[in-house]
Amino acid sequence: MARRQGIGIDTIRRAFRQREDPPRVPQRPGIRAAAVLLTLFEEAGETRVVLIERSSAVRTHRGEIAFPGGVCDAGEAPRQAALRESWEEIGLPSTGVDLLGELGGHTAELTRFQITPVVGALAARPVPRVNHSEVEDVFDVALAGLMADGVYREEWWTGPRGGFAVPFFDLSRGSVWGVTASMLLELLVLVTASARPRDQVPPPAGAVAP
Repeated sequence: MARRQGIGIDTIRRAFRQREDPPRVPQRPGIRAAAVLLTLFEEAGETRVVLIERSSAVRTHRGEIAFPGGVCDAGEAPRQAALRESWEEIGLPSTGVDLLGELGGHTAELTRFQITPVVGALAARPVPRVNHSEVEDVFDVALAGLMADGVYREEWWTGPRGGFAVPFFDLSRGSVWGVTASMLLELLVLVTASARPRDQVPPPAGAVAP
């Protein structure tokens, strides 16, 4: 367990410096471009990530745990969209966000979105201003907590194209699953692969790199 702790922001920065942003996935017909912001900050030597609980008033994914974000406006880059939506949803000023990079694109087939996860770091814990028409609550969790025993699991689902694994992180506030969980898993795998030997951390038990 100790090897999963002490994941500082410097480790995250190093991970992104050591790799290039993944290739941009071509936009498929009928799929809308969207972006989310994985907001990180360090507290007591641990990197924490900001999550939201979606409002029961939104059209899709009501009450689910996610990242702030939304549809890209015409001509808007994913990073711009992620920052704009984070300001609109939780009052996060874009001037305070140090953009570290992007993760791979994730397609939400049910809602027809191609989502770019943008990763940014803050100098300190944010003070959210919640837009309750879209967001019910804002909270955060340490990356070390995501890698604690018993938090991560996978379920095998069957769809029209066959079987597939669905990732879950079971937190005290509820389960993070699906595309959001896949983004968290990708971030943890990136940190694991790029960490120096002294701060090497294992991915969640049972996790398979995306």
